[in-house]
Amino acid sequence: MPESFKTKLRRWALNFIPAYRGTGGWVTYISDDYTEVHVRLPLSWRTRNYVGTIYGGSMYGAVDPVYMIMLIKLLGHDYVVWDKAATIRFRRPGRTTLRAKFFIDPSEVEAIKEELRGRKSVNRVYTVELLDDAGKVHAQVEKTLYVARRERAGGKDASAKTGAGVAAS
Repeated sequence: MPESFKTKLRRWALNFIPAYRGTGGWVTYISDDYTEVHVRLPLSWRTRNYVGTIYGGSMYGAVDPVYMIMLIKLLGHDYVVWDKAATIRFRRPGRTTLRAKFFIDPSEVEAIKEELRGRKSVNRVYTVELLDDAGKVHAQVEKTLYVARRERAGGKDASAKTGAGVAAS
């Protein structure tokens, strides 16, 4: 599926957020429906560690926010999505550009919504691999995401009561 003008703008904006830019990673593709995202992490002066390979922190940082952002976009404003936990397994040193492809099937989104009809929250686990051009895995990241229906109190987001949101005046 091609990128839309809107997802191209979102990609550009994400790449220039200072915290994400600092990872050295680049979002290179966001599908129009947000079900697929591609990330590239080059070996460069910004990502090179003392021994000449990509920093493990750059590997993790480049993939860290992606699944959360995808689910936020796919589920919409009626749901809360937060990162809950993550693990990274380093398989081999990154000596060249690495790439990651993220995919969330639309049936997964429907399954989350269905499960939340009978529960307050659910945890979902997603895995992404950082691969070189030959297809060799250099790192595997497992993300656990918390998903809940957004609670509404008097027409306002319930998070406004706790200070986590902004109350309308």
